Amino acid sequence: MVEDNRTAGARQARDLVRVAFGPAVVAVVVIAAVTLLQLLIANSDMTGALGAIASMWLGVHAVPISIGGRELGVMPLLPVLMMVWGTARATARATSGRASWLVVRWVVASALGGPLLIAAIALAVIHDASSVITELQTPSALRAFVSVLVVHAVGAAIGVWSRIGRRALAASPLPNWLGDSMRAAAAGVLALLGLSGLVTAGSLIVHWATMQELFGITESIFGQFSLTVLSVLYAPNVIVGTSAVAVGSSAHIGFATFSPFTVFGGDVPALPMLAAVPTPPLGPVWVALLIVGASSGVAVGQQCARHALPFFPAVAKLLIAAALGALAMSLLGFAGGGRLGNFGDVGVDQRALVVGVFFWFTVVGCVTVVMAGGIRRPRRRPKRRPAPRVDEPPGDGDLLLSDEEIGIGPDVSDDDGPARQEPEEPTEDQEHREPGEPGEPGEPGEPDELPDDPDDPSGAGAPPTT
Repeated sequence: MVEDNRTAGARQARDLVRVAFGPAVVAVVVIAAVTLLQLLIANSDMTGALGAIASMWLGVHAVPISIGGRELGVMPLLPVLMMVWGTARATARATSGRASWLVVRWVVASALGGPLLIAAIALAVIHDASSVITELQTPSALRAFVSVLVVHAVGAAIGVWSRIGRRALAASPLPNWLGDSMRAAAAGVLALLGLSGLVTAGSLIVHWATMQELFGITESIFGQFSLTVLSVLYAPNVIVGTSAVAVGSSAHIGFATFSPFTVFGGDVPALPMLAAVPTPPLGPVWVALLIVGASSGVAVGQQCARHALPFFPAVAKLLIAAALGALAMSLLGFAGGGRLGNFGDVGVDQRALVVGVFFWFTVVGCVTVVMAGGIRRPRRRPKRRPAPRVDEPPGDGDLLLSDEEIGIGPDVSDDDGPARQEPEEPTEDQEHREPGEPGEPGEPGEPDELPDDPDDPSGAGAPPTT
């Protein structure tokens, strides 16, 4: 028994260490390998390599990097999403469906504490390296800790919720359909990003010549490979911008602004992935991009209609799903934007993005819920039939019987039975006879003979006495 407890405790300790440092250490190893490979290919000195690795690790968590007084605030979203996925996977593996709340709290604390510790070490390394590399500047500590905390908190929440989400809802006063709202919001966001990715790919095919020109800025294979890697890393940023345009918002790269109704030109960085942006004048085909927003609203409505509810709970479920989807897209838009050196700010219109996502998810989702039967009509109670009439018990006056009921009235004989005989009326002599006076023979009166003894079975009467 003691050995089993020790084994379980050791296993839980290993899981907590893996959750705390697994994704962060893997990111450090990958970044170190890429950085050292770059330095070796460029025949550069290894001085400041640790500072570069620490800066890139913070950049994976969407922390801006400042080099030579120029801020690189637009960090690629793909590493950030991979870090969220890694944290969610690690926490989900360390959490069982029957885990106690104490174990769950330890898992979440480990998922947040380990990366924060590494972030503190990275800040110290960058501060030390800035004394050697004067162009490298230490980022804001508050921004670094907040970004690392948010990235790993989102991943930990996703991982833990995938294991104990239903149990947590059952134990809380929150409605059970809240899980359906979260799934609907996730479906809507994924549909919006997926369809926007298809539009981005189609635009790259249309602007293939422009993309070849951007690849032609370097003649070396390694340079073109680096541009390809950068394009892949920044592809989610471009897709988020396309999603903003699809819901009626706008995306901007410095002074260049793109919306479904108009385009303002400007300088665009020489990144092959940015060949997908439209050029003025804007063709009418881009207005059809709004179909993407409507289609994502259909996905939200279909998920909300899976379990039919009465009117008000169904509307509440849809509104919460739309609000969660708008919040998720706003968070992605904020993480994918920032300042890009001399080009200025890069990002999306946050207010219009939130309003657009909420509008499409709510309006189109509501129509979809109604058409898919997601609103359950209240059951009509059948009308009660009138109760059968019950005769009241007879009162005191009803106990008085009529003459016919007691047999005093006229004789009414049945066909099958003998007629009722009426009593004979007394004659005149019988009326004036005194009591005890014998009557005439054959007339009613006192009997001429004594009655038979009822105890004598022969009926002959008692024998005469002498």
